[in-house]
Amino acid sequence: MPLISLHDRAALAARFRTDPALHLFELGDLDDTLWPNTTWYTAAPDSGHGPVALLYSGGDTPVLLAFARPAGLPPLEALLRDLRPFLPRRFMAGLPDGAEQALAPDYAVERRTPLLRMLLTAELPAEVAHETMPLGLDDVEDVRALLAASYPDSWFDPRMLAGGGYAGVREHGRLLAVAGVHVHSPAQRVAVLGNVTTHPDARGRGLARACVTALCHRLAATTDHLGLNVRTDNAPAIRLYERLGFTTVATYNELVLGATG
Repeated sequence: MPLISLHDRAALAARFRTDPALHLFELGDLDDTLWPNTTWYTAAPDSGHGPVALLYSGGDTPVLLAFARPAGLPPLEALLRDLRPFLPRRFMAGLPDGAEQALAPDYAVERRTPLLRMLLTAELPAEVAHETMPLGLDDVEDVRALLAASYPDSWFDPRMLAGGGYAGVREHGRLLAVAGVHVHSPAQRVAVLGNVTTHPDARGRGLARACVTALCHRLAATTDHLGLNVRTDNAPAIRLYERLGFTTVATYNELVLGATG
């Protein structure tokens, strides 16, 4: 089937708002700061309700996002098969379980990370005792150093520091814990938390909890749908998020895919 490239932000938002928990990233990428780095595809003929694939090119590695609930998986696989000639040689992808088979044999999975998508469904968690502070662009090197020490596989976009999208805990000037956002769109009223981590020397003290809590309160005025992703094997983090009022709403795989030819 031929592909259609989509350019109408309002129409895209209407599609994704039928299931905002599943499409938090797509809604966030409609924001003015991220929109220029996006390309959107669907299959022809377009009913206005079919699956959409997003190719984001704003980072070091391109990212493909294409989600559907199980009932919509066959149309999504058909879209991915048609998209293969237009994909880069190596990219990251967020896909439902099994959807990557539609990209074979042209692409092989180099890394697979099963994730939970969790959404804040309870009242905002109570503030905790640790003092947190907003981080900005002046803190970028400290954030990079902390992520390198405690979360080397993280995806970090320094631009998110410019809008106050990070909270941190410092002791004696040293950054020990952070929580940030991967996407935040006040216009779409969505945000996805990310890069929640504590330095190995300071774990077990509730510092990450304090950062997440502070960030939730800071985002509340501009966010109706606040979510995050967590590895399925990270039981301590899942318990923490559940205590803070997050509920699992979807599962999918974060993949690194490379061309086989």
